[in-house]
Amino acid sequence: MKILYIDCSMGAAGDMLTAALTELMPDPDGLISELNELGIPGVKFIKSTAVKCGIKGTQITVKINGEEERSDIHNHHASHHHHGTHSHHDSFHHHTGIKEIQHIVSGLPLDDKVKEDILAVYNIIAEAESKVHGVPISEIHFHEVGTMDAIADITAVCLLMNKLSPDEIVVSPVHAGSGQVKCAHGILPVPAPATAYILKDVPIYGGSIKGELCTPTGAAILKHFATRFGDMPVMRITKIGYGMGKKDFPAANCVRVMLGENCSSTDSVSELSCNIDDMTAEEIGFAMDQLFEGGALEVYTVPVGMKKNRPGTLINVLCSEKNKEKIISLLFKHTTTIGIRETKMHRYVLDRHFETICTPYGEVRCKISAGYGISRYKYEYDDLARIAKEKNISLIEARKLIDGFMSKFTEKVK
Repeated sequence: MKILYIDCSMGAAGDMLTAALTELMPDPDGLISELNELGIPGVKFIKSTAVKCGIKGTQITVKINGEEERSDIHNHHASHHHHGTHSHHDSFHHHTGIKEIQHIVSGLPLDDKVKEDILAVYNIIAEAESKVHGVPISEIHFHEVGTMDAIADITAVCLLMNKLSPDEIVVSPVHAGSGQVKCAHGILPVPAPATAYILKDVPIYGGSIKGELCTPTGAAILKHFATRFGDMPVMRITKIGYGMGKKDFPAANCVRVMLGENCSSTDSVSELSCNIDDMTAEEIGFAMDQLFEGGALEVYTVPVGMKKNRPGTLINVLCSEKNKEKIISLLFKHTTTIGIRETKMHRYVLDRHFETICTPYGEVRCKISAGYGISRYKYEYDDLARIAKEKNISLIEARKLIDGFMSKFTEKVK
């Protein structure tokens, strides 16, 4: 399993994340050329080397029509404006509505997945701005993040993530900074209101460094891509990247990323459980369906004896840490329980992936699992059931048909 770990001990901003991820690419200069060939209006990416506290890393500068964003209107990350601040980018402010941003993104020569990620990041920011300023999302104007340099940062990170395609993205607790920050509306606390809203449910902390270390753009990117937030997992590191900020601090002002493989084949899950004695079998079945649809990894029931000798049902749900709050809400919504127990546990898993096999009987999906010195495969039930119904045969016979085809196909290839 390929894991990307992002160390945000000095916060995060779009340009720093872009720079760090660029260092993981086999051809960083070629990647910068590819970004410049996207045709983002007026945008040019420039890669340079920077040293912070003796550590060498990459710094990305975005120029708009040949000019870099003015440093006196923002903090050390140089990645976004504060709300309502005007600068030489005013000529782009007609591109600040969500529809205008969608128009710009739709015209870029990118895969649909990358475009979806870009707009998803903007939707996270739009929701935060809507809450903070008390206006509908459709009326939000991205003075902070809607300028072309921010579009460039978000596009670059989304493209890089798509190229790297990690199976899991783990993000450290985020250092948000401390103190206050000056913007067009006056003096605001750090993290700024929009950033604070985006970082809800994310582990963050302050510290002695004064200033805004995590920008709205950086926060939204992390929120969108993170599989989970926490300590660095056990992993075998293959590549390391350093993305440098613009300002100097006593600590190295950088985002560090590490790409590697899971060498323990374990992950952490939560087991949520509750006892039920006043629901029908149909109601429990419906609840299980809703839990699966909500992203539960496993749902199962066990008959139990309860108080006053009543027969009852123990409902057990396994879920990821990222999805836990949603599953808890679904349990309370679809069952009659008034309390849920939680147990943290590790599980050992085989690496799994799906392959689609083209057979004379139609496409058949096959799940292949490997690890710990073993390898196995299993055809998807729905595909076998379809073949069995079409041929009026049993499920076992349908499986034998596919096995027979695969044997002949393998011999023919040899």
